[in-house]
Amino acid sequence: MDPLSVTASIIAVLQLSAKVLEYLSDVRDAPKERSHCEAEISNLSALLRALRDHVQTGDLSQLWYTAIAELAAPKGPLDQFKQALEALQNKITDGGRLKKSGEALVWKFKKEEIAGILDRIERLKSLAEIALQMDHFKLSQAIKNDTHFVRAHVPVIQSGVDEIRQDQDAAKHRRILEWISPTDYPAQQSDIIKRRQEGTGQWFLDAPQVATWLSDHQATLFCPGIPGAGKTMVAAIAIDHLLESVQSSQHGVAYVYCNYKAREEQDTSRMLAAILKQLVQARPSLVDPVERLHKQHADRGTRPSPDEVFSALRDVLAHYSTVYIVVDALDECLDSDGTRRQFLAKLRNLQAGRDVRLMATSRFIPEIVDWFNEGLKLEVQASKEDVKRFVAGQISRLPKCIQRDPALQEVVQEKIVEAVNGMFLLARLHTDSLLDKRTAKEVKSTLTKLSKGSAALDDAYKEATQRIEGQLSGDYELAKRVLSWITYAKRPLTTTEICCALAVEPDEAELDPENIPDVEDLLSVCAGLVVVDHESAVIRLVHYTTQNTLNVSEMHGIQALKHI
Repeated sequence: MDPLSVTASIIAVLQLSAKVLEYLSDVRDAPKERSHCEAEISNLSALLRALRDHVQTGDLSQLWYTAIAELAAPKGPLDQFKQALEALQNKITDGGRLKKSGEALVWKFKKEEIAGILDRIERLKSLAEIALQMDHFKLSQAIKNDTHFVRAHVPVIQSGVDEIRQDQDAAKHRRILEWISPTDYPAQQSDIIKRRQEGTGQWFLDAPQVATWLSDHQATLFCPGIPGAGKTMVAAIAIDHLLESVQSSQHGVAYVYCNYKAREEQDTSRMLAAILKQLVQARPSLVDPVERLHKQHADRGTRPSPDEVFSALRDVLAHYSTVYIVVDALDECLDSDGTRRQFLAKLRNLQAGRDVRLMATSRFIPEIVDWFNEGLKLEVQASKEDVKRFVAGQISRLPKCIQRDPALQEVVQEKIVEAVNGMFLLARLHTDSLLDKRTAKEVKSTLTKLSKGSAALDDAYKEATQRIEGQLSGDYELAKRVLSWITYAKRPLTTTEICCALAVEPDEAELDPENIPDVEDLLSVCAGLVVVDHESAVIRLVHYTTQNTLNVSEMHGIQALKHI
């Protein structure tokens, strides 16, 4: 190897070292290993710069050049160090992605991984120091010893390289799937199923229609219900059963939770992409169709069309014998632009070619009911046993006069079950109406006035708003602001976002940390009309029907916009 090639090899390592040092300086919450690594790379870089200068002078013996060339030989010490730096860079930057402006990087190394890199640095430092002593014999012997050491440790080194490569592949895989669909339906599923009272919904799993849907080729199950009947919980129970008992390498499961607040994000392409993402997450080896879409669109900043996503989804389905798809709240999927019809048409096309078994929940919307008229049908209506279990599960958050009196607890359960007529939402609102009742007499009086019949839900909402209005003025004003933000926001808000929004003060350029409210206080003043999905940290109204009530209520109306 000629001096110019040796110089080029050293310069390449120096440039990579500089880049890695830059990344290391941006690592947040860095442990002492990061500082040690940074110092050792800096020290080695200084030695390599001195060595580069010696090589460039050109006034050196041929024997010394021969020894130096061994440093820069393929798979030699410099090459091995370069590989270690590349591994370090890739892992710090999550597979080599470009760091966004102002973004901090994360230290992801195990101690043994860094120990291996530091050992490689130390060995090359020793070789560089010997080289600078101009002793070609000593340098040749040291390189020979180093080579023997590396050969003896090849299995360990290869294992480390393989692990880093796997980490890089996994990071790339995650980025591509996040690109195809950033929507996190599994987080929503986790939030919903956590709210299930043990034993509820068993009637659904035991229904003959469900058994037929689970067993029949290309079966479709439609589960309509009135608002607040518990359709979303039924969907979550079905999904949970599929994930626990059905999902395998040959049986795929995917699901979509439609949301009136996220209609702009729920076009046909994005919903199909969410299904595609889940099926690939379950079998990472099927990522190729998504990678092809990523290559076609990511660099140009474009999104794949519904037909392109459909084609990729069909390719993935070919590797499953059966796929179950659950779609909740189809009525909350926008149809003024034809999205719902297009989405359903694509699902039907998928069924035509593969064993896709579709389940959907919805209100009794004529167009949706007609679309499912040829499949299985199971109406969602909360059973008395389920409502009683739900109310029993809420006793721990009710006043002490109820918690300490088993007989009163039984009365509470019976009266609420009697009043709600199969509506879980109404059971929740009626239960919340007892939160401020401090004596058994007050509790019983409230129970005798529980609304029933078709107007019961509106009456329950009205009673909740009256409880809000009856609070201290500060709590009442806070509740109005919280409900206004959630009601009129164009998309779902996280708890952090709403707390920061509420902390904004007129004529103040910065947020005062002392003015940021606690999330628990926000929930408390809203009388049960607001809940938090803890997995996604989204704060939302207890039900989409709440939005309709707040949009027209005297407490809010269009005046609520002044709070935003």
